[in-house]
Amino acid sequence: MTEELADGRVKLSEVALLFLRLGFTAFGGPAAHVAIMEREIVQRRRWLSSERFLDLFGAANLIPGPSSTELAIFISYEQAGWLGLLVGGVCFILPAALMVTALAWAYVRFGAIPEIAGVLYGIKPVVIAVIVQALWGLAPKAIKKSLWLGALGALACVASALNVDAVVVLVGAGVASVAQRQLGKAEGRASAVLLGGVAGSGAAIATPVGLLALFLSFLKIGAVVFGSGYVLLAFLRADLVERLHWLTEQQLLDAVAIGQVTPGPVFTTATFIGYVIGGGWGALLATVGIFLPGFVLVAIVRPLVARVRRSPVAGAFLDGVNVAALALMVVVTVQLAKAALVDVPTILIALAGAAILIRFKVNTTWVVAGGAVLGAIVRVAR
Repeated sequence: MTEELADGRVKLSEVALLFLRLGFTAFGGPAAHVAIMEREIVQRRRWLSSERFLDLFGAANLIPGPSSTELAIFISYEQAGWLGLLVGGVCFILPAALMVTALAWAYVRFGAIPEIAGVLYGIKPVVIAVIVQALWGLAPKAIKKSLWLGALGALACVASALNVDAVVVLVGAGVASVAQRQLGKAEGRASAVLLGGVAGSGAAIATPVGLLALFLSFLKIGAVVFGSGYVLLAFLRADLVERLHWLTEQQLLDAVAIGQVTPGPVFTTATFIGYVIGGGWGALLATVGIFLPGFVLVAIVRPLVARVRRSPVAGAFLDGVNVAALALMVVVTVQLAKAALVDVPTILIALAGAAILIRFKVNTTWVVAGGAVLGAIVRVAR
């Protein structure tokens, strides 16, 4: 039984132990994390009512950052105050960050070994399948409210494909959605030109990577990424591959693939990238940078959750942001697929992975593991 304190909260140690355990065992991505937390927090421990849990989940989706991680931080704050906010969040993030760092070390040192290459060869198509499965489930929910949102999503796809900055696409879609709600459909359609009104910045000249620049790059990404953790890929590709040239397309895909074989937040992909670019300190600073905004935003937003949750304007903005986030996912999936689906076996692995995930709802971890085994077998057989 959970031991409650006099004010109804629970001991900090219980919060820490729960989220540390979830950090080691919560495979399957953000949607799975939320389901696991609901079972542990609402059903088993009864720390929160279903209504309060949904309020906090809604708030986590309304602010930038990794929604499932921010939900963990919200719950920890709710149950153990300021120390809970820090300890619960760190305990959820730390296991995955350590695992990813170890895998990044092995990747840098052994990545060219055929057995490792074979594992990654099989995992990369599964990454594409995982994102397709997420889009399959999320897209109908995002656009079901109106045809307008579907059109806005299509426009966001075009803008992203034309290299309009990802932040401009997200904010422009949110503003356009609010304008449509406030001014009517005619004015709303006109306001959607905001999506294409600002061209994306061209690729900058590559510069030596300093730790401060690395930290600030991930801090910026952590402060502006809305939606699923997979939307992170669009930001990473735009900044680190195209603009700064710190990573190759292949390295980004490898980072995403390795991030899939660990539990915990998808955003620990940043830990892997930080290590590849700047070693141990790079991994630490990239991790702190990308997660820090979430801690700050949760601390600011929690007292306002009820008001924000009921706001029609905030809801309309979030509708626009959500469809734009899905549009970014579509575009980045197409781009990454070019590097992942390189022959008949990889195409078959991707198709089989998507079918299994969509039809049978299998845990992502098992599909990733299957892709790794098949990839190693195919490489050895050649």
